Amino acid sequence: MDYSYIFRSAKIKPDHLKSIGFTSCDNKNFTLQTPVSNGDFNALINLSLENQTLTVQVFDSATNEKYVLFDMPSAYGAFVSSVREEVQKIIDDIKAQCFEENDLKDSYIEWLKSHFSVQPDFPWPRTPDFCVFRCPNQKWFALVMKIKYSQLGLIGNEKVWVVNIKSNCDEIPSLIDHKSIFPSWHMNKKHWITILLTAVTDFEQLCTLTKKSYEIISA
Repeated sequence: MDYSYIFRSAKIKPDHLKSIGFTSCDNKNFTLQTPVSNGDFNALINLSLENQTLTVQVFDSATNEKYVLFDMPSAYGAFVSSVREEVQKIIDDIKAQCFEENDLKDSYIEWLKSHFSVQPDFPWPRTPDFCVFRCPNQKWFALVMKIKYSQLGLIGNEKVWVVNIKSNCDEIPSLIDHKSIFPSWHMNKKHWITILLTAVTDFEQLCTLTKKSYEIISA
């Protein structure tokens, strides 16, 4: 199962990996094996700094056969769910100990307020995870919201703060990297982009692109 979404929300601290049991031959690819389900299974965790991937395979401790139901999204049941929950806790612990989270949302909103002399507008009172920032003409130039990684075409249902801003349509293809900048979610993909408000995003570039959005909307 793929847990690489972690790299979209936080920066890894490689020097912390070995302290929690990861081993490596080249300091680029790391592995960790840990028991799950009271030792009846083993979780093999593979982490690549080079490819920024984090995957998990689960094997039967007695037979060393792969527990294929773990990787099948369509597989349901109390036991497979308990194994997934246990593995998720392991992944969450790895994230807490070996990754540095930096939520840019608050810093970004403060920058918006200061630079453009604007205040967030909540057009949907029942949805506090969505707010817009308007130009003097009352048109949006930034929409800050919390959505699932899967809504950006990434693996994982964990939620993340993002912003939708407008860009020149001829520049959008070169901006999108599917790492921090994506085709816009829920808006016209020819004119808008979605940017993660996480540690992987270059804050200076985010501000520059937002200024451009303001200029386009204000024109």
